[in-house]
Amino acid sequence: MGKRQIGELQPFELVIMLIFADIATIPMTDSSVPLLVGVIPLITLVLLQFFLSLLSRKSLLFQKIINGKPVIVIGPNGIIYDNLKALNMSLDDLQEALRGCNVSNFDEVQYAIVETNGKMSIILKKENTPVINKDLKIQVEENTFPIILIDDGRINKDNLKTAQIDLNFLNDIIKKQNIKSFKDILVLNIDNNGKIYLQTKKGKNTTFNIEFKGGNNW
Repeated sequence: MGKRQIGELQPFELVIMLIFADIATIPMTDSSVPLLVGVIPLITLVLLQFFLSLLSRKSLLFQKIINGKPVIVIGPNGIIYDNLKALNMSLDDLQEALRGCNVSNFDEVQYAIVETNGKMSIILKKENTPVINKDLKIQVEENTFPIILIDDGRINKDNLKTAQIDLNFLNDIIKKQNIKSFKDILVLNIDNNGKIYLQTKKGKNTTFNIEFKGGNNW
């Protein structure tokens, strides 16, 4: 099912998961049941989930049948009562979902959509949309993505390779910070611009910049 949380599963995936867990306990709790009897239905469920997901990706019609479709519960003219009723949602449920989207009043919302996994998506009215740097014509640096080089005293060699940093360069960094060993470091990460966040296991965190050419690799 991929790296999805329970709240992001489609209904048929949740059902398969519950059945899967129930079947798996049968040969585990009853020694008289052969292991093969428990394994065959599990394999069948795995294949069923795989083919249902495949068909959902290939066919929009099948996707609608299995997963349903998003439902608009708030539109430009306000709350759409019929859609709310069809989803068996109360106004309290709607308000709770809006609060989860950091919205307190119905009149702030242009559209509110209940997705197929049950989550709420909202589009705010233009007067309630947050101002962004583009609106103010402010020039800012691009956002960066830090990667961890040292995690609880352990060196992440894959990330070192990604950042094009070798052990000698890493040693120079920690020596300049008067740190004796990698094992003394809780976390050390670096972003695309060479900004380093460093914290020892028993000390405070510090940030500083280094010059390096590996920031374009991730």
